[in-house]
Amino acid sequence: MKIIAVIPARYEASRFPGKLMQMLDEKTVIATTYQNVVDTQLFDEVFVATDSERIYNEIKNIGGNAVMTGEHETGSDRIAEAVATIDCDIVVNVQGDEPFLKLEPLKKLISVFKDDKEAQISLASLKIKLSEIEDIENPNHVKVITDQQGFALYFSRSVIPYPRETSIKAEYYKHIGVYAFRKKALLNFAKLKMQPLEIAEKIECIRYLEYGMKIKMIETDFVGVGIDVPEDLEKARLILKNKNNS
Repeated sequence: MKIIAVIPARYEASRFPGKLMQMLDEKTVIATTYQNVVDTQLFDEVFVATDSERIYNEIKNIGGNAVMTGEHETGSDRIAEAVATIDCDIVVNVQGDEPFLKLEPLKKLISVFKDDKEAQISLASLKIKLSEIEDIENPNHVKVITDQQGFALYFSRSVIPYPRETSIKAEYYKHIGVYAFRKKALLNFAKLKMQPLEIAEKIECIRYLEYGMKIKMIETDFVGVGIDVPEDLEKARLILKNKNNS
């Protein structure tokens, strides 16, 4: 089973344009993410898929693998174009703005497919429990609810589940935007037309649910920093500074 990682990287992010080329210590965000994924040694190959010459050149200049793509609405669509001619079985989509993702969560994702002997699962992703109300109510944190078997029922930027019944303490989970696809499922995903719920929420994995497909969610306790706004970049810089000083 050949397993690769692909990091979709768009320069013009709507909430923080150019964030992937911002500096974290001596490296850019995208170079930091790329090197951290390579350093896990979990993948046969690691690629960055981008429509930006600046990002493409950044990865090439550090000796990395980069693929130029056309413009796409979602990272998964971009990755589907990038891997169309790459020989692989499993494709792990690692977000370019999650520079501190570690080995263990990625190992958990990959194990889903290694344990799925009958190849019934085509997509898996990660979730982490939320406890702070400001995180639960933050629309930049995509929440997910699952069934008893751990398959996603819905994703939303709103508070789900809504705590109408206060005698029961609801549990809340943030979706971490790291996906693992079977290559065929990823290529099929890219052929599917966006539907109203995905368009409304701006959450690409809803497309799978709208077409009746299943997403296996794996819980992790790893807390990273997704760089969505400039304040997140400062948090990431502080983490890196503390790490270097420890």
